[in-house]
Amino acid sequence: MNSWKKITVLGLLFLFPSCLGWFVEKPTFTLKEIAVTRLSLEQINFLLGIEVQNPNHFDLKLRALEYRIYLNDQEVGKGLLEKEVRMAKSSSTIVQVPLQTDFRSLSNPLGFVLSGEDLRYKIEGAAIIKASVGTATIPFSKSGNIKIKN
Repeated sequence: MNSWKKITVLGLLFLFPSCLGWFVEKPTFTLKEIAVTRLSLEQINFLLGIEVQNPNHFDLKLRALEYRIYLNDQEVGKGLLEKEVRMAKSSSTIVQVPLQTDFRSLSNPLGFVLSGEDLRYKIEGAAIIKASVGTATIPFSKSGNIKIKN
């Protein structure tokens, strides 16, 4: 193989993974469930169910998920999940992630837990997605309404 062909092949190998966005539709992230798993005098532990919708006609892998959660326009907490999760083609997957917050960061912590009313939420962050053609970091942001399960 002549040197120009080698350079071209090497260039394509380095360029191809960075072009993942050309071949992959971005997954969407929606907060579907929020449950209190522990309540103490100082903190609240939540378990979040984040629905990841894979619109592609091929499987993807979620390699890591960095997230920040807001309830009623107030930041509740942030986290990082470093666990590989398979996202089947053209379907949704619920990813369970923990969230811990202390009472000092909430203006009305018991109101969140005991109200039984819908809360406005916003989830934002970034996901590291792997496909057979490479890996990409995909930012996301989604808002909606949700009830806390007790």
